[in-house]
Amino acid sequence: MVIPVSLIDEATGWRRAFHARPELGYQEHHTSQAVAEQLTAMGLQVHRGLAGTGVVGTLENGPGPTIGLRADMDALPMTELGNPPHRSTQAGVMHACGHDGHTAILLATARHLSTTRCFSGTVHFVFQPAEENLGGARRMVEDGLFTLFPMDAIYGMHNWPGLPAGHVAVNEGAMMASLDSFEITLNGRSCHAAMPENGADPIVAAAQLILALQTIPARRLSPLASAVVSITQINGGEAINVIPDTVVLRGTLRCLQADVRVRVRQMIDEFVTTFTRPLGIEGSIIYQTDYPVTANNPLEAAKVRDCALTVLPAEQVHWNVNPSMASEDFACMLEACPGAYFWLGADGDTPSAPLHNARYDFNDTLIGPGIALWTALVGQLLPAR
Repeated sequence: MVIPVSLIDEATGWRRAFHARPELGYQEHHTSQAVAEQLTAMGLQVHRGLAGTGVVGTLENGPGPTIGLRADMDALPMTELGNPPHRSTQAGVMHACGHDGHTAILLATARHLSTTRCFSGTVHFVFQPAEENLGGARRMVEDGLFTLFPMDAIYGMHNWPGLPAGHVAVNEGAMMASLDSFEITLNGRSCHAAMPENGADPIVAAAQLILALQTIPARRLSPLASAVVSITQINGGEAINVIPDTVVLRGTLRCLQADVRVRVRQMIDEFVTTFTRPLGIEGSIIYQTDYPVTANNPLEAAKVRDCALTVLPAEQVHWNVNPSMASEDFACMLEACPGAYFWLGADGDTPSAPLHNARYDFNDTLIGPGIALWTALVGQLLPAR
């Protein structure tokens, strides 16, 4: 499939403009406005306001099925350390996950399809806010995404460092792990640092608890089960010569199987409430259930694979690869509607910086293949009559 060079060049310009002006979740006002203006200029029906800054552009072209294609728009609260010409102009905010590229690719796909009309049916182009830890996908669903825009299926694409540029990976089941976050509070009794016997030290208890929690995936689960428990924040103490009353730990749990998720949460509860008691420490925990497993519908995943094989050589299409223990809120859309999520390789001649790295920059050579994949998928699922 040949995508016009002029369109790829224009999409590259959009991508770099988005990169230079990144916006955090639910604050994508400029990005949302730019997306809506472009979709309107293409002649699409445009709906704004889902999840605050979300945008849905609808392209109808005769009778046929209805599908959705999704891109995420938000950036991360990070300071960019790379120095591309389109470097972030917003202090402490950068596109370190490629959402600028995803948005540009989907916009360009809408432009291409609105011009060629090489399908029969309806395509909803879903531009989602707040993917990074804020649950924008869930909020779009709660705001009526699939009620206002009924779909037979929805699809999501993400660039993927570690996979060669232009390659595609898709699974018939899990692609990404579930995500739970938690806050553990350890209450002890403060005292002078020189006389620890007069108190109950929550810092020592926190140190032991952190190490003990690592025995859950290592020794309490089957090696065939997948779980990651990570403590990412420790807060406690004010003075160098005082053992504090309280220490607070925060972290995440990620799993690939729903039953493992339930079991590990139960074991974390047990550790927090019983492990520290012999030390004179009372432990409590607050959970936040964030994202489910990003699990593809097998039929829709096979459609993505078959479509990719029409665009790429067979050796560039990877089926049932190892899932990632990272998480993705597109899972919330997949709970509400059949669909599939796939990766588009990002590594060029030299490996890409990792996602969420301060030197990451989206690989613009993916824009052409990304448009071609979306266009081919629409053509396969909504064949022209």
